[in-house]
Amino acid sequence: MSFGDSLIKRVVETLKEEFPKLKTFATLSPIPGFRSWLGKNEVAMLEKLGDKKRLALGHAIGVELPSAGDFLAAVEGALALPEKSPVRLMLLQCAAHYLGQVQQEGKPVDPVARFHLGNGARIERLNWAGDPSPKGLKQSYGLMVNYLYDLTRLDKHRALLARGKMPASVNIENLYI
Repeated sequence: MSFGDSLIKRVVETLKEEFPKLKTFATLSPIPGFRSWLGKNEVAMLEKLGDKKRLALGHAIGVELPSAGDFLAAVEGALALPEKSPVRLMLLQCAAHYLGQVQQEGKPVDPVARFHLGNGARIERLNWAGDPSPKGLKQSYGLMVNYLYDLTRLDKHRALLARGKMPASVNIENLYI
């Protein structure tokens, strides 16, 4: 049993004692490596878009076909992006990809994701403007993520991760490009 596993179980037991009706256990976590990763991988992410989505993204940015530089410049003002903006959607898709699909040596590249997924959580939801502080904007354009600890599925999620698949909710998987 890892230190993280015992820590999670101890926290859950403490919460259950204090709040007996509590059934859902989730975190609100930072995404510390996302912005840096996107700065190195934005070209590959744009190439994943189909022509129609790339044109819509370009239209939202004010260019015909957006370059990586155009996209990165547009997300600088991420907090001001309207909810239905193709730029906002693309940023969320990139974050979902980063958290749920990018691996290094068979493990999530993001250190916080590596901890939580390694302890049996699944990626549950992205939170727009979850951390609008200067640090949050610098790390992840203000995005934060919820990791859900379903106590009946911790072992299943660990097994998925061991096979190279990062456990994620349908909402996250729907964001994959």
